[in-house]
Amino acid sequence: MIVRVTLEIALRKEFDYRIPRELEGQIGVGTRVKVPFGPRTITGVVTAIVGESPHTNLREVSGIVGTKGALTPRILALARWIGEYYCCPVELALKSVLPEAVRREDAKWRERLHVTALPAPPEVPRLTQRQQEVWNIVEEWRELPLQELLRLAETTVETVRKLEDKGLLLLAQRVDERDPYAREQILPTLAIPLNPEQEVATKAVNVALDGLPAYDEADEGDHSATAPRPFLLHGVTGSGKTEVYLQSIDHALSLGRGAIVLVPEISLTPQTVERFKARFSSGPNATLVAVLHSHLSAGERHDEWHKIRQGRARIVIGARSAIFAPVDRLGLIVVDEEHEHSYKQEESPRYHARDVAVVRGRREGVVVLLGSATPSLESYHNAKRGKYQLLEMPSRVTEQRLPVVRVVDLRVESRKARGGMPGIFSERLREAIHQRLERKEQTILFLNRRGYSTSLQCPKCGHVAGCPNCSVSLTYHRSTNRLLCHICGHEEAVPSKCPAPECGNPAIRYSGLGTERVEETLAKMFPHARIARMDRDTLKKKDDYRRVLTEFRLGRIDVLVGTQMIAKGLHFPNVTLVGVLYADLSLHVPDFRAGERTFQLLVQVSGRAGRGDVEGEVCVQSFTPFHPAIQYARRHDYLGFFEQEMEFRKELQYPPWSRIALLTLKGRNEDKVKLSAEHVRKELRVRLAAWKDLVIAGPAPAPLLRAETYFRYQIMLRTRSMGRMGAALTQMQSEVTLPDDVQLAIDIDPVSLM
Repeated sequence: MIVRVTLEIALRKEFDYRIPRELEGQIGVGTRVKVPFGPRTITGVVTAIVGESPHTNLREVSGIVGTKGALTPRILALARWIGEYYCCPVELALKSVLPEAVRREDAKWRERLHVTALPAPPEVPRLTQRQQEVWNIVEEWRELPLQELLRLAETTVETVRKLEDKGLLLLAQRVDERDPYAREQILPTLAIPLNPEQEVATKAVNVALDGLPAYDEADEGDHSATAPRPFLLHGVTGSGKTEVYLQSIDHALSLGRGAIVLVPEISLTPQTVERFKARFSSGPNATLVAVLHSHLSAGERHDEWHKIRQGRARIVIGARSAIFAPVDRLGLIVVDEEHEHSYKQEESPRYHARDVAVVRGRREGVVVLLGSATPSLESYHNAKRGKYQLLEMPSRVTEQRLPVVRVVDLRVESRKARGGMPGIFSERLREAIHQRLERKEQTILFLNRRGYSTSLQCPKCGHVAGCPNCSVSLTYHRSTNRLLCHICGHEEAVPSKCPAPECGNPAIRYSGLGTERVEETLAKMFPHARIARMDRDTLKKKDDYRRVLTEFRLGRIDVLVGTQMIAKGLHFPNVTLVGVLYADLSLHVPDFRAGERTFQLLVQVSGRAGRGDVEGEVCVQSFTPFHPAIQYARRHDYLGFFEQEMEFRKELQYPPWSRIALLTLKGRNEDKVKLSAEHVRKELRVRLAAWKDLVIAGPAPAPLLRAETYFRYQIMLRTRSMGRMGAALTQMQSEVTLPDDVQLAIDIDPVSLM
């Protein structure tokens, strides 16, 4: 027997090996193997089993890594598609679909000593008082890890061993699963009665689940002819989309199917996870719920993944990479907040998890449910033209009113302020916070910028402290008294005078603001308020996020200040005020999606208010209060924004009227990068001359010209069909010669042009 193996090193080709007699019957498609490659032994994945090979003198497979095939044929086929569409070697795609914690050769389950109570003998032996105390704990627990018993009983191993000698308990090595939520007390919950809008949406999904074709694990075929069209669930914030997900998953489980639920990393809060675990912890469709995200330890990720592969966890909830989870008999894929840009991978393979979910659903014949209060223009356009099935939920579940959004014109505030610059808080927002503190209600303040001040500038010569590696100014962090680059992480001390050699002015000053300064100002303004801040600077430890949100839920925090991580996925009924300090931050960046991002962010953060009995209020501060993105968000008018934005996109042939491929060349010599980019453009014009609807723009400097010491130039391709583009670009990339110190990256369907 001969196997075709894709190695872990990116060579863009497969290699044939013979299966030795001792391994016959143990190797199949998806099995990870060790094979000789030159003088080395390398790990790879079996991608095919063939009867014969065009090559002679084949070497033999050295061994098997792991036990059960790590990659199912379906996931393997999906990895191949990712490599082709996103212009990357299939080896890199395979590394993405299989977590490093599982790929590692030494990855294994953790074994620990466990204590198990044995049936009591007819005559219980005499015990010392200390032994009796330990035995009472063992009898109560029946089974627990030895270390846990030692902690609870405040005893020693010797005491436990004496109880073992007396025949009362057994000490033995057992697999001890590393469950990140093991210490959480999960209380079972029942399904909530649905309102008419939820019922319509849930029924549509369940009917589609009922009509799924019979499941065949070995089937790698494309089921696009029989897979239902993906659903787009457009529901306002607080409309009960999660309950639709839960009841649809329950129906999938009743049919013997599993489910994957994707949520953005920033929305993967303990609150979200606990809601799913609580619903499926008991009842006829009870199952383990596995969680996959970047904050897990390597051991936790290993154990969670294997729970899925073994079929014990039939529901997976996780961030981007969870789309590759090997769920047994997959029936439903849910992508919550489908518009979120964090679903796009920034490094190769630059896949978009939402789009991969749609492709996986089509290829495997499963139901795909995309949900959002502010769908991406691409998804809503697909729904309008019938490619997706549109489900609408325009009302909140308990008929709560959407919050009142008031826009404050900071230009007016500037005219009233001394020195012509407005304060952090407008008079309206300051009074609104005061009212909530008086009424014992909670407030969320949003500013998508970390640090204390965004720049350090000399008023005399105009010098701005900039990053030596990137085209950005350094941000001042007062808590550490350091200047920090938020792109590359460069850090330096704060100068006592202007660093410009010809100046030396000691009167340097800080301008701009971040969440750290907001927190400090708020504490001075409301000295009795309990204030907390959530951003990457304050959440250093693994459990900090959970701890702060728990404190907020229990009412021990009055005002929560934070960046984008507090804008989504939070449900706190006592939050009646949301303040957006500067709505313009994401509005004027050089990206055609700037208006869409601003609209989505404002609607999402506004949705945190008024989810309880008291009507919510949102105060949006802006220097451009009449911008369409802000005005449509103020009125919660998604359709109005969609129609207006689509006209703008159509005029310039931007997505969804076209598809984009962004080519970025980078190197440390700007002239060399620029010349290389011009050479690539000439090659594109020759190779793609037959493409009639192709528009090539550039090369031009990237909006962020220099990042992490590299100069960057970009070429943008726009076309209506991207299907064949990937193969053409991959071929060009392999055939065009560039200087050794210039790199070319290809991003298909980019979500950011920075």
